[in-house]
Amino acid sequence: MGNLSNLDPKRVFEIFEEICSVPRGSGDMQKIGDYCLEFADKNGLNAYKDEAGNIVIFKPASKGYENSDTVMLQGHMDIVCQKESGLEFDFKKDGITPRIEGDFIKASGTTLGADNGIAMAMIMAILEDKTICHPDIEAVFTVDEEIGLIGASKIDCSGLKSKKMINIDAEDPKTVTVSCAGGCDVEALIPIKKERKPGKCIKLVVKGLKGGHSGVEIDKGRANANVLAGRILNHLSFEENFEIISVNGGDKGNAITNRCEIEIFADEKITQPLKEYLEQIKCEISDREEGFDWEIEMSGGEFDVIALPETEKIVYMLSQVPDGVIKMSASIEGLVETSLNLGIVSTNDDNIGFHFLLRSNKRTALCALEEKLKTFFSLFGCNTKSYGAYYPWEFKSDSKLQEICKQAYKEKLGFTPEIVAIHAGLECGMFADKINDLDCVAIGPEIIDVHTTGEKLRISSVKDIFECVLEILKKCK
Repeated sequence: MGNLSNLDPKRVFEIFEEICSVPRGSGDMQKIGDYCLEFADKNGLNAYKDEAGNIVIFKPASKGYENSDTVMLQGHMDIVCQKESGLEFDFKKDGITPRIEGDFIKASGTTLGADNGIAMAMIMAILEDKTICHPDIEAVFTVDEEIGLIGASKIDCSGLKSKKMINIDAEDPKTVTVSCAGGCDVEALIPIKKERKPGKCIKLVVKGLKGGHSGVEIDKGRANANVLAGRILNHLSFEENFEIISVNGGDKGNAITNRCEIEIFADEKITQPLKEYLEQIKCEISDREEGFDWEIEMSGGEFDVIALPETEKIVYMLSQVPDGVIKMSASIEGLVETSLNLGIVSTNDDNIGFHFLLRSNKRTALCALEEKLKTFFSLFGCNTKSYGAYYPWEFKSDSKLQEICKQAYKEKLGFTPEIVAIHAGLECGMFADKINDLDCVAIGPEIIDVHTTGEKLRISSVKDIFECVLEILKKCK
């Protein structure tokens, strides 16, 4: 067990250890919010909690910076609560105990919560330090980022004055993030009619696919089990007659589906062309989906069968809906600009539901893709709905803050950081949408295996990034 107060920068790690002791799982923000307000009061700083539970703390500019643009320092308060099987630990009552192993800080059997507790610690160390140079600071600590950017989506920015924003929720100390995707969920409900029939049920389980995060791995060529199911059913429709009993795959819109179960009402002779086609697919995708496998079971009895006209519609839609990368960025090399993921297919009594997660780093492209899906499904009399929209943080080619970051990294760390954009959501997108012409960057120390019990924070990178933040503030004059 190590004492974090022996680490450099000492005050950052002392505050981080205090934060670790406060329960702060997503949806349980009262105690950490109180901690932030008590911190502000102890340091004589103005602060408030908004209706969503977000905390804003103000610090006036140091001498000589009174006329500089206000800078926002931002991070989120909540953590993902994971613990090892069998460990007696209650995230609502128990504090996390950090420990030192070499150049890393870890927890004992739980997530560490460095995502995003270390950002809070850095910001608070800056707020209480009276020796550093900086403009007016608005420190914003949001709630429930991990379950949908909820705090950032609800915050009222009308009273904030910041024109520059430093988000400390990145995990690679060699990069500066300057753009992220926005997204929305789209659900389509396909009406079906069922009738009870005696006969044979062929059950196919498509499994063993890699899956993955639909923002991070969408361009890796990984097969989506739901889309693969549509391809298989479409091929079988040329071979033999069948009717669908059910199709069920996936349970998260933002995960590339790695397993899908299909039940069809058909003669058992369909199993031979089915096996042959599965072997062809295995050969085709073995270079990127080496674990691809399947199970086929056959049973007899009476089954609730989807009528042939609806079966044909479902096969068409499942095999023809867009999925995966739609467009790559022309301005940022290697960036997926627009994509969508068919994360969930579920069969119910009177409909089959398709659940998509759409992403784009351009707002107009996101809206166009949403409209495209709705038009596609409307031709088949399907009801669609959209929800959970959050807008992208678009790249600013004239960003002054990006140039300041490059200079600060070069002077403090000896290298120019890589300027990157990501195809996933960050709170910067919410703030950029609410504050006109906000100049944003996202930076952070190295955190490995976030959201798992193996989460670890590299100690030396905290010192590096903290020094860079101080230098960036100094240059924002």
